[in-house]
Amino acid sequence: MILSDKTIMAMLGEGSLAIFPIESGQIQPASVDIRLGTTFSVVEDTSSGIISMDNQISYKTIQTERYLLLPGQFVLATTMEYISLPNDLTAFVEGRSSLGRMGLFIQNAGWVDPGFEGEITLELFNANRCAIELQAGRRVGQLVFAKMDACALHPYNGKYQGQTGATGSKAFLDPDRHKE
Repeated sequence: MILSDKTIMAMLGEGSLAIFPIESGQIQPASVDIRLGTTFSVVEDTSSGIISMDNQISYKTIQTERYLLLPGQFVLATTMEYISLPNDLTAFVEGRSSLGRMGLFIQNAGWVDPGFEGEITLELFNANRCAIELQAGRRVGQLVFAKMDACALHPYNGKYQGQTGATGSKAFLDPDRHKE
């Protein structure tokens, strides 16, 4: 079941769902608007020109109010909002259609597990032929919340728990990674 604005406001009021900072205007009929934060990270070039899922990746991270996303460029960004989901609630991250129509693709794997706490890292890609100026504080997407039929037996407590800022890939920590 998708949560309504009434239910979202009630859960925020009682503290079972936490989103900080939040303004009342961010609460929509069936979602909460999320805004772009000030942290941006790009993958640093490697001498081989290859990124391996088995090795830690180096990122260049900057703090800025404005970021110029060049055509064909990929950058990690973060939300202004720090969220904390209860063990019986999940969230979908959806990009804004208005930004998609500019060629800005917004993704974060699209899913936030029950029990997750932290800022949401967004993967941004400019599919346009023109640069796109990103501005901290602007709405970039929304969270759509879905109530689960029961609390998760194993709520999220993984490698991104508590993350702040544009957090790079930690695939090198995966238990199924190739070991030599």
